Amino acid sequence: MGEYAAARPLYERALAIREAVLGADHPDAAQSLNNLAALLNNLGEYGAARALMERALAIHETVLGADHPDTATSLNNLAALLRNMGEYAAARPLYERALAIREKVLGSEHPLVATSLNNLAGLFYNEGDVAQAIAYTRRALVIFERVLGHEHPNTRTVRGNLEYFENIEHRA
Repeated sequence: MGEYAAARPLYERALAIREAVLGADHPDAAQSLNNLAALLNNLGEYGAARALMERALAIHETVLGADHPDTATSLNNLAALLRNMGEYAAARPLYERALAIREKVLGSEHPLVATSLNNLAGLFYNEGDVAQAIAYTRRALVIFERVLGHEHPNTRTVRGNLEYFENIEHRA
């Protein structure tokens, strides 16, 4: 874990192969773009990561459509990067759009809906809106508990987030 320098040429090679075989605008090429961008994000190369994520999003929107779950994933990834960069105002509409797509296409009880809710909760926390963070985290927790169970790692993580936010709220 953490061998980003060793992973980079592998991600770049995978992207090159997919683009050569499938074409630069293929959804699988977009997946490779997102994978490489996530690595660059971890390396702190935010500008390069952003460009790749924006390219992946454009491919997903064009090829798969504005309401496809993979488009929602690209929106979510770009929003997470923007949040990581401190660009909260730019991240919010992307997170919200990803949530709307996931609710519409996957249903309100899908784990990816809960993931989107949890991501928005984190953004609200970053913006200083602990009450909204708590509300969104509670919604995510209900879904995870119902669908994945009380002891699933995602459920436990979200439960920990909720406890953290509620402790902050009580101290305020």
